[in-house]
Amino acid sequence: MLVLGKRVGWPRESFKPHNIPFVALGAGLLWFGWFGFNAGSELTVDGTTAVAFVNTQVATAAGVLGWVVVEWLRSKKPTLVGASSGAIAGLVAITPACGFIAPLPSVLLGLIAGAVCAVAVSLKYRLGFDDSLDVVGVHFVAGWIGSLSIGFFATLQVNSAIEGLGASEGLFYGGGVTQLGRQALASGIVSVYSFGVAVLIAFAIKALIGLRTGTEEEVAGIDVAEHAESAYDLSPTTGSSGGGAFAMAGLTPSGKPVEEPADPASEPVSEKVAG
Repeated sequence: MLVLGKRVGWPRESFKPHNIPFVALGAGLLWFGWFGFNAGSELTVDGTTAVAFVNTQVATAAGVLGWVVVEWLRSKKPTLVGASSGAIAGLVAITPACGFIAPLPSVLLGLIAGAVCAVAVSLKYRLGFDDSLDVVGVHFVAGWIGSLSIGFFATLQVNSAIEGLGASEGLFYGGGVTQLGRQALASGIVSVYSFGVAVLIAFAIKALIGLRTGTEEEVAGIDVAEHAESAYDLSPTTGSSGGGAFAMAGLTPSGKPVEEPADPASEPVSEKVAG
Protein backbone atom coordinates (compact mmCIF):
# COMPACT_ATOMS: atom_id res chain seq x y z
CA MET A 1 0.00 0.00 0.00
CA LEU A 2 2.97 2.32 0.60
CA VAL A 3 4.13 1.75 -2.98
CA LEU A 4 0.64 1.63 -4.47
CA GLY A 5 -0.49 4.87 -2.87
CA LYS A 6 -3.81 6.03 -1.46
CA ARG A 7 -7.14 5.56 -3.14
CA VAL A 8 -8.51 8.62 -4.93
CA GLY A 9 -10.43 10.69 -2.39
CA TRP A 10 -9.17 8.88 0.72
CA PRO A 11 -9.59 9.82 3.57
CA ARG A 12 -11.86 12.76 2.71
CA GLU A 13 -14.53 10.53 1.20
CA SER A 14 -16.16 7.66 3.05
CA PHE A 15 -15.42 4.22 1.63
CA LYS A 16 -17.89 1.67 2.95
CA PRO A 17 -18.59 -1.95 1.97
CA HIS A 18 -21.16 -1.96 -0.83
CA ASN A 19 -22.81 -5.18 0.41
CA ILE A 20 -22.73 -5.91 4.14
CA PRO A 21 -24.46 -9.31 3.88
CA PHE A 22 -21.70 -10.42 1.50
CA VAL A 23 -19.09 -9.25 4.03
CA ALA A 24 -20.71 -11.41 6.70
CA LEU A 25 -21.05 -14.33 4.27
CA GLY A 26 -17.36 -14.10 3.38
CA ALA A 27 -16.37 -14.04 7.04
CA GLY A 28 -18.58 -17.05 7.71
CA LEU A 29 -17.01 -19.02 4.85
CA LEU A 30 -13.55 -18.20 6.17
CA TRP A 31 -14.59 -19.24 9.67
CA PHE A 32 -15.84 -22.59 8.38
CA GLY A 33 -12.81 -23.23 6.18
CA TRP A 34 -10.37 -22.29 8.92
CA PHE A 35 -11.14 -25.50 10.81
CA GLY A 36 -9.49 -27.42 8.01
CA PHE A 37 -6.67 -24.91 7.98
CA ASN A 38 -5.88 -25.25 11.69
CA ALA A 39 -7.06 -28.69 12.76
CA GLY A 40 -6.23 -30.22 9.38
CA SER A 41 -2.62 -29.07 9.60
CA GLU A 42 -2.07 -31.82 12.19
CA LEU A 43 -2.35 -34.32 9.30
CA THR A 44 -3.82 -36.87 11.69
CA VAL A 45 -6.66 -37.20 14.20
CA ASP A 46 -5.54 -37.07 17.82
CA GLY A 47 -5.94 -35.02 20.97
CA THR A 48 -4.00 -32.08 19.56
CA THR A 49 -6.26 -32.02 16.51
CA ALA A 50 -9.33 -31.82 18.74
CA VAL A 51 -7.84 -28.99 20.82
CA ALA A 52 -6.88 -27.06 17.68
CA PHE A 53 -10.45 -27.43 16.41
CA VAL A 54 -11.98 -26.21 19.66
CA ASN A 55 -9.46 -23.38 19.99
CA THR A 56 -10.30 -22.16 16.50
CA GLN A 57 -13.97 -21.92 17.39
CA VAL A 58 -13.73 -20.26 20.80
CA ALA A 59 -10.98 -17.80 19.85
CA THR A 60 -12.90 -16.63 16.79
CA ALA A 61 -16.12 -16.17 18.74
CA ALA A 62 -14.18 -14.23 21.37
CA GLY A 63 -12.64 -12.10 18.63
CA VAL A 64 -16.12 -11.08 17.51
CA LEU A 65 -16.98 -10.10 21.08
CA GLY A 66 -13.74 -8.18 21.59
CA TRP A 67 -14.25 -6.05 18.48
CA VAL A 68 -17.93 -5.40 19.20
CA VAL A 69 -17.15 -4.30 22.76
CA VAL A 70 -14.70 -1.70 21.45
CA GLU A 71 -17.31 -0.40 19.00
CA TRP A 72 -19.88 -0.26 21.78
CA LEU A 73 -17.57 1.68 24.09
CA ARG A 74 -16.60 4.02 21.26
CA SER A 75 -19.95 4.84 19.70
CA LYS A 76 -22.66 2.65 21.31
CA LYS A 77 -23.23 1.21 17.82
CA PRO A 78 -21.73 -2.25 17.19
CA THR A 79 -21.71 -3.16 13.50
CA LEU A 80 -21.92 -6.37 11.47
CA VAL A 81 -18.83 -5.33 9.51
CA GLY A 82 -16.97 -4.88 12.80
CA ALA A 83 -18.14 -8.28 14.05
CA SER A 84 -16.93 -9.86 10.81
CA SER A 85 -13.56 -8.14 11.17
CA GLY A 86 -13.36 -9.35 14.77
CA ALA A 87 -13.92 -12.91 13.59
CA ILE A 88 -11.02 -12.59 11.14
CA ALA A 89 -8.82 -11.14 13.88
CA GLY A 90 -9.63 -14.11 16.12
CA LEU A 91 -8.91 -16.57 13.32
CA VAL A 92 -5.56 -14.98 12.51
CA ALA A 93 -4.51 -14.79 16.16
CA ILE A 94 -5.32 -18.40 17.02
CA THR A 95 -3.66 -19.87 13.94
CA PRO A 96 -0.05 -20.01 15.20
CA ALA A 97 -1.13 -21.05 18.70
CA CYS A 98 -4.05 -23.42 18.09
CA GLY A 99 -2.04 -26.60 18.65
CA PHE A 100 -0.05 -25.40 21.66
CA ILE A 101 -2.40 -23.62 24.08
CA ALA A 102 -5.52 -24.67 25.98
CA PRO A 103 -9.09 -23.52 25.16
CA LEU A 104 -9.40 -21.07 28.06
CA PRO A 105 -6.30 -19.07 27.07
CA SER A 106 -7.65 -19.23 23.51
CA VAL A 107 -10.74 -17.33 24.63
CA LEU A 108 -8.55 -14.69 26.24
CA LEU A 109 -6.42 -14.53 23.10
CA GLY A 110 -9.47 -13.97 20.92
CA LEU A 111 -10.81 -11.21 23.15
CA ILE A 112 -7.47 -9.40 23.15
CA ALA A 113 -6.98 -9.80 19.40
CA GLY A 114 -10.47 -8.52 18.58
CA ALA A 115 -10.18 -5.49 20.84
CA VAL A 116 -6.61 -4.55 19.93
CA CYS A 117 -7.23 -4.95 16.19
CA ALA A 118 -10.33 -2.74 16.42
CA VAL A 119 -8.15 0.00 17.89
CA ALA A 120 -5.29 -0.68 15.46
CA VAL A 121 -7.54 -0.29 12.41
CA SER A 122 -8.55 3.20 13.53
CA LEU A 123 -4.90 4.26 13.69
CA LYS A 124 -4.57 4.31 9.90
CA TYR A 125 -6.56 7.55 9.85
CA ARG A 126 -4.22 9.16 12.35
CA LEU A 127 -1.06 7.85 10.68
CA GLY A 128 -2.32 8.66 7.18
CA PHE A 129 -1.80 5.35 5.38
CA ASP A 130 -4.56 3.80 3.28
CA ASP A 131 -5.23 0.12 3.96
CA SER A 132 -8.52 -0.79 2.28
CA LEU A 133 -8.53 -4.38 3.55
CA ASP A 134 -7.07 -3.57 6.99
CA VAL A 135 -4.25 -6.02 6.40
CA VAL A 136 -1.98 -4.24 8.88
CA GLY A 137 -4.61 -3.56 11.51
CA VAL A 138 -6.02 -7.10 11.47
CA HIS A 139 -3.63 -9.63 9.97
CA PHE A 140 -0.33 -8.08 11.02
CA VAL A 141 -1.40 -7.10 14.53
CA ALA A 142 -3.38 -10.28 15.22
CA GLY A 143 -0.57 -12.40 13.81
CA TRP A 144 1.89 -10.88 16.26
CA ILE A 145 -0.53 -11.33 19.15
CA GLY A 146 -1.07 -14.98 18.26
CA SER A 147 2.63 -15.66 17.90
CA LEU A 148 3.49 -14.07 21.23
CA SER A 149 0.67 -15.97 22.95
CA ILE A 150 2.69 -19.17 22.49
CA GLY A 151 5.38 -17.66 24.68
CA PHE A 152 2.78 -17.04 27.38
CA PHE A 153 0.45 -20.05 27.20
CA ALA A 154 2.17 -22.99 25.44
CA THR A 155 1.87 -26.14 27.52
CA LEU A 156 2.86 -29.79 27.31
CA GLN A 157 -0.64 -30.67 28.49
CA VAL A 158 -1.91 -29.75 25.03
CA ASN A 159 1.04 -30.78 22.88
CA SER A 160 3.74 -33.05 24.23
CA ALA A 161 5.80 -32.47 21.09
CA ILE A 162 6.80 -29.01 22.31
CA GLU A 163 9.98 -30.33 23.89
CA GLY A 164 10.72 -32.49 20.88
CA LEU A 165 10.58 -29.36 18.72
CA GLY A 166 13.21 -27.73 20.90
CA ALA A 167 10.70 -25.28 22.33
CA SER A 168 9.69 -24.50 25.91
CA GLU A 169 6.46 -24.10 27.78
CA GLY A 170 5.04 -20.62 28.11
CA LEU A 171 5.69 -18.06 30.82
CA PHE A 172 2.45 -18.85 32.67
CA TYR A 173 3.26 -22.58 32.70
CA GLY A 174 6.68 -22.32 34.30
CA GLY A 175 8.76 -22.00 31.15
CA GLY A 176 10.07 -18.52 31.84
CA VAL A 177 10.56 -15.95 29.08
CA THR A 178 12.68 -18.18 26.84
CA GLN A 179 9.91 -19.12 24.42
CA LEU A 180 8.44 -15.62 24.51
CA GLY A 181 11.77 -14.24 23.35
CA ARG A 182 11.97 -16.82 20.58
CA GLN A 183 8.48 -15.93 19.37
CA ALA A 184 9.26 -12.21 19.36
CA LEU A 185 12.52 -12.75 17.46
CA ALA A 186 10.91 -15.06 14.90
CA SER A 187 7.99 -12.69 14.37
CA GLY A 188 10.35 -9.77 13.88
CA ILE A 189 12.44 -11.66 11.33
CA VAL A 190 9.36 -12.74 9.39
CA SER A 191 7.98 -9.17 9.44
CA VAL A 192 11.18 -7.63 8.09
CA TYR A 193 11.65 -10.35 5.47
CA SER A 194 8.03 -10.20 4.27
CA PHE A 195 8.05 -6.40 4.10
CA GLY A 196 11.33 -6.31 2.19
CA VAL A 197 10.32 -8.94 -0.37
CA ALA A 198 6.88 -7.37 -0.85
CA VAL A 199 8.40 -3.93 -1.50
CA LEU A 200 10.86 -5.34 -4.04
CA ILE A 201 8.10 -7.19 -5.88
CA ALA A 202 5.83 -4.12 -5.83
CA PHE A 203 8.53 -1.83 -7.25
CA ALA A 204 9.34 -4.40 -9.93
CA ILE A 205 5.69 -4.66 -11.01
CA LYS A 206 5.32 -0.88 -10.90
CA ALA A 207 8.34 -0.45 -13.18
CA LEU A 208 7.31 -3.16 -15.65
CA ILE A 209 3.53 -2.98 -16.05
CA GLY A 210 2.27 -0.55 -13.41
CA LEU A 211 0.41 -1.18 -10.18
CA ARG A 212 -2.83 0.73 -10.60
CA THR A 213 -5.21 2.15 -13.16
CA GLY A 214 -5.58 5.81 -14.02
CA THR A 215 -7.59 8.23 -11.93
CA GLU A 216 -10.60 8.24 -14.26
CA GLU A 217 -10.77 4.44 -14.37
CA GLU A 218 -10.44 4.23 -10.59
CA VAL A 219 -13.29 6.68 -10.03
CA ALA A 220 -15.52 4.99 -12.61
CA GLY A 221 -14.79 1.58 -11.12
CA ILE A 222 -12.34 -1.18 -11.99
CA ASP A 223 -15.18 -3.49 -13.03
CA VAL A 224 -16.20 -1.03 -15.71
CA ALA A 225 -12.65 -0.20 -16.80
CA GLU A 226 -11.35 -3.77 -16.93
CA HIS A 227 -14.45 -5.85 -17.68
CA ALA A 228 -17.01 -3.40 -19.11
CA GLU A 229 -19.59 -4.49 -16.56
CA SER A 230 -20.77 -3.63 -13.09
CA ALA A 231 -21.92 -5.71 -10.14
CA TYR A 232 -25.22 -3.84 -10.04
CA ASP A 233 -27.15 -2.37 -12.96
CA LEU A 234 -28.96 0.60 -11.47
CA SER A 235 -30.06 2.15 -14.76
CA PRO A 236 -33.83 2.33 -15.55
CA THR A 237 -35.20 -0.67 -17.45
CA THR A 238 -36.65 1.58 -20.19
CA GLY A 239 -33.33 3.24 -20.85
CA SER A 240 -34.74 6.61 -19.76
CA SER A 241 -34.52 8.52 -16.53
CA GLY A 242 -38.18 8.13 -15.77
CA GLY A 243 -37.83 5.53 -13.08
CA GLY A 244 -37.77 2.28 -15.11
CA ALA A 245 -40.04 -0.46 -13.78
CA PHE A 246 -41.49 1.90 -11.17
CA ALA A 247 -42.59 4.33 -13.86
CA MET A 248 -44.06 1.51 -15.95
CA ALA A 249 -46.18 0.52 -12.95
CA GLY A 250 -47.31 4.09 -12.38
CA LEU A 251 -45.29 4.42 -9.16
CA THR A 252 -42.33 6.39 -7.93
CA PRO A 253 -39.38 4.52 -6.30
CA SER A 254 -40.91 5.43 -2.92
CA GLY A 255 -44.14 3.57 -3.84
CA LYS A 256 -46.30 6.70 -4.30
CA PRO A 257 -48.44 7.14 -7.46
CA VAL A 258 -46.90 9.22 -10.21
CA GLU A 259 -48.50 12.65 -10.39
CA GLU A 260 -50.01 13.43 -13.77
CA PRO A 261 -48.47 16.46 -15.47
CA ALA A 262 -50.67 19.50 -15.55
CA ASP A 263 -52.30 20.62 -18.79
CA PRO A 264 -49.85 23.05 -20.45
CA ALA A 265 -52.76 25.23 -21.60
CA SER A 266 -53.86 25.80 -18.03
CA GLU A 267 -50.41 26.79 -16.78
CA PRO A 268 -49.29 30.40 -16.87
CA VAL A 269 -46.54 30.89 -19.43
CA SER A 270 -43.49 32.90 -18.54
CA GLU A 271 -43.00 36.00 -20.59
CA LYS A 272 -39.38 35.09 -21.14
CA VAL A 273 -40.42 31.72 -22.59
CA ALA A 274 -43.24 33.19 -24.64
CA GLY A 275 -40.78 35.69 -26.06
